[in-house]
Amino acid sequence: MTFWDHLDVLRAALIRMAVAVVVCGIVAFVMKEELFSVVLAPRSSDFVTYQLLGVESFSLHLMNTGLTEQFMIHMRTALYAGLLVASPYVLYELFRFVSPGLYQNERRYAVWIVGAAYLMFLVGTLVNYFLVFPLTVRFLGTYQVSPDVANMLTLQSYIDTLLGMSLVMGVVFELPVVSGLLGRMGLITSPLMSEYRRHAIVAILVVAAIITPTTDVFTLFVVALPIYLLYELSILIVKIAKSKN
Repeated sequence: MTFWDHLDVLRAALIRMAVAVVVCGIVAFVMKEELFSVVLAPRSSDFVTYQLLGVESFSLHLMNTGLTEQFMIHMRTALYAGLLVASPYVLYELFRFVSPGLYQNERRYAVWIVGAAYLMFLVGTLVNYFLVFPLTVRFLGTYQVSPDVANMLTLQSYIDTLLGMSLVMGVVFELPVVSGLLGRMGLITSPLMSEYRRHAIVAILVVAAIITPTTDVFTLFVVALPIYLLYELSILIVKIAKSKN
C-alpha cells in the first residue's frame, strides 16, 4: 500500500471510531436520568461507600449559575460516557490499523500491553468513583471555616472534579503497566524499586494528599493504600519481566 492508501485506511478507521463514540454518546444523552443518577450519587450519604464506612447523614445541594450550563454539562458528560463505553471498539480499530505492520511476537505483546493498560485505567476510574471521589466530596463539600459561611457548590465544579480525578486515578493505575515496560527494556529492576521503597512511600503520600486535600488521616490512608499496593505489584511485574528476558 502507498502512503495515501494508508491515510485512506486510517481515515476510514477514525470515522468508524467517531461514529461509535457519537452513537454511544447519544444513547447516554437520551438516558439522562440514569446517567446523572450515577454521576450525582456520591453527593449524598445514601451512596454505597458512605453506607459501608458508616458516614453520618449529609446531602450536598448543587446549584446552576449559567443559562446554558446544565445543557452543556449534560452534553459533555454524555460524550465522556459514550467515549468510555465505546473505548473497547476504539482500541480495536486502532490495533487493527497498526497490527499489519507488526511482527507476530510484537503483535502478541501489543495485545497484552493495550489490554492491561485499558483494564488498569478502568480499575483506576472505578476506585476513584467508589472511594477517592466520595471521600473528597464529603470532606470538601461539608468543610466550613465558620457556621456563618454556607457552601454553595456549582454543578460545574462537581462534574469537573469528578472527571479530573477520574483521569488522574486512571493514569496513576497505569503504574504497573509502565513499570513492566521499563523492566522489559532493562531500565529499572525489582531490587532497585525495593531499595527506593521508602522514597516511594513518601511520594505516594504526597500524591494521595494532592488527590484528596484533607486533614483526615483515615481518608489519606485509604487513598494511599491502593497506590502503595500498585507499587508492590509493579515490583513483582518488573521481576517477572526481567526473568523472561
